[in-house]
Amino acid sequence: MNTKKKPLVIVTRKLPDAIETRMMELFDARLNHDDKAFTQGQLIDAVKQADVLVPTVTDRIDGGVLAHSNPNLRLIASFGTGVDHIDLAAARGRGITVTNTPGVLTEDTADMTMALILAVPRRIFEGERALREGQFQGWAPTWMLGKRLWGKRLGIIGMGRIGSAVARRARAFGLSIHYHNRKRVAPHIEQELEATYWESLDQMLARMDIVSVNCPHTPATYHLLSSRRIDLLRPHAYIVNTARGEVIDENALVRRLRNDQLAGAGLDVFEHEPAINPKLLELPNVVALPHMGSATIEGRLDMGEKVIINIKTFADGHTPPDRVIAGLL
Repeated sequence: MNTKKKPLVIVTRKLPDAIETRMMELFDARLNHDDKAFTQGQLIDAVKQADVLVPTVTDRIDGGVLAHSNPNLRLIASFGTGVDHIDLAAARGRGITVTNTPGVLTEDTADMTMALILAVPRRIFEGERALREGQFQGWAPTWMLGKRLWGKRLGIIGMGRIGSAVARRARAFGLSIHYHNRKRVAPHIEQELEATYWESLDQMLARMDIVSVNCPHTPATYHLLSSRRIDLLRPHAYIVNTARGEVIDENALVRRLRNDQLAGAGLDVFEHEPAINPKLLELPNVVALPHMGSATIEGRLDMGEKVIINIKTFADGHTPPDRVIAGLL
């Protein structure tokens, strides 16, 4: 009979039922049935008690929260790919290992990116709204004209898993693939995607018809698309962002869009979400979605399974497969 004590796992948000059921079987799991985001005080209470914390990308696990962590908290198994919401240096210093759930959201996010690349130039949401508002009076040669995708240049910022998946989809629509990345990708990937590498982001931006942001949010990428860089884009260009809102200077983006210095934008993420700049929502050439790029049933189940594997592997004394950092203690 196995008498080993189950780790106390505190989960900050409601997860799919199948995942929560499995967590209850394997661990001493405390779930968030109400699905209300934890306050900072509740996060502090959680780290005071938990052996394992399972936060999401909207929970800010900063040094102030981690300063209250109990000695038994040795793992933060984040439900999500990004880890910019966690103070990794503080976690490492307190001997806390951090894991995430990479890879499982690649195709879902790339699908949504491609949907926005289609929706903004072809004015799909504008047309749908016009139809609902009774503006459609029948087909007309010059009504609701958009831009053709075939033959246009797509500039991808961040050619990781998601950026590469976007490139594969975009090629099928006849887009010419360009990219900027910290490091040039392998030659066989460039050849497969027929992708052109730009070491200079500035030079790439000045030549693109559509720009897709697919890089993570880090101190180095905060406002990577600054006011100066947005100025480099041509007036007929479009911006699509399914990565992190902080990568774009949102106020500068709004100004360019309002002044017809950009053709449009498709945004699934925002700089201060869940607060949305109301000026963005006033613009007819902006498609705004509520951070749903990874929101598929299959994706959420895959994420939950990765969290469970990371916790179980760590609890069994082994290195979890999706470790971001290891604690020093």
